[in-house]
Amino acid sequence: MIKKAKLHPRNQHLNGYDFERLVADLPELEAFTVFNPAGKTTIDFQDPDAVRMLNRALLKSHYNIDFWELPANYLCPPIPGRVDYIHFLADLLAENNNREIPHGKHINVLDIGTGASLVYPLIGQREYGWSFTGVDVDAGAIKSARKICQLNKLSIDIKHQTVPSNIFQGVIDPRDFFHLSMCNPPFHASKEKAKEGTQRKWRNLGKGHSQKLNFGGQNAELWYPGGEIAFIARMIEQSVDFAERCLWFTTLVSKKSNLQPISRILRSAKVADYKVVEMAQGQKTSRFVAWSFFKKRKRSSVLADARDEISS
Repeated sequence: MIKKAKLHPRNQHLNGYDFERLVADLPELEAFTVFNPAGKTTIDFQDPDAVRMLNRALLKSHYNIDFWELPANYLCPPIPGRVDYIHFLADLLAENNNREIPHGKHINVLDIGTGASLVYPLIGQREYGWSFTGVDVDAGAIKSARKICQLNKLSIDIKHQTVPSNIFQGVIDPRDFFHLSMCNPPFHASKEKAKEGTQRKWRNLGKGHSQKLNFGGQNAELWYPGGEIAFIARMIEQSVDFAERCLWFTTLVSKKSNLQPISRILRSAKVADYKVVEMAQGQKTSRFVAWSFFKKRKRSSVLADARDEISS
């Protein structure tokens, strides 16, 4: 077992990877296993093929996903951190739901930039039974996500955003209502900065100069003009037009220094409430920001309506 510190208490990977279980459920993983200096089974996390195989095993063993494959060079997400985001979102809903986490298909979640991996809908549907809509601007990612849905016989709505400058327009229909939106925004400000980041990571891993990254990533997944802060600012500004169509808007924020300008933008948008939720995986700290245009009492009422719908 490989210990991972400080994951969410409900995270199935809180106590590390059980490679005996994973290999039993996906025998192909065994060819990628190695022993670390302490003599424990692990994989070479610098090997993108090993990382993909580990993800396949995790999704199969813990979330009953039989088919999961990605096209070459698309982002291969580290599963435990993605799982944490889902669980903390569940806690966010529970705050206005008598501290009870809402389960079931009547909770609707919008995943902005769902990617070829479709990882958030896969995990969120299995853990809480929520209904998901996954959106992406990349046609290849959409094709991959639909294939994962089809071969696993999953009911997940996949939408292609054909206007990259729009985040919610063309995605949220007039009759739609989402209890949550979520997003893992592009980090870098340009294609060149993304390449520099890739090369820096390889140097830090002792691999020298390389254009490849063990977790992959296409342009739309890695960079956006102006970087993360520009993307999130656009998201906040556009969320105003959909204030009544989503209970909580949320997005990951990788750079802590971006929190202060994001707070200013949120105040300018006149949101009713916003908060920053910190998450930690080992030595790494991550976070997401959440904002709502609904007052606290109204948020509780919306979730009470969802409870009534489930019970009926």
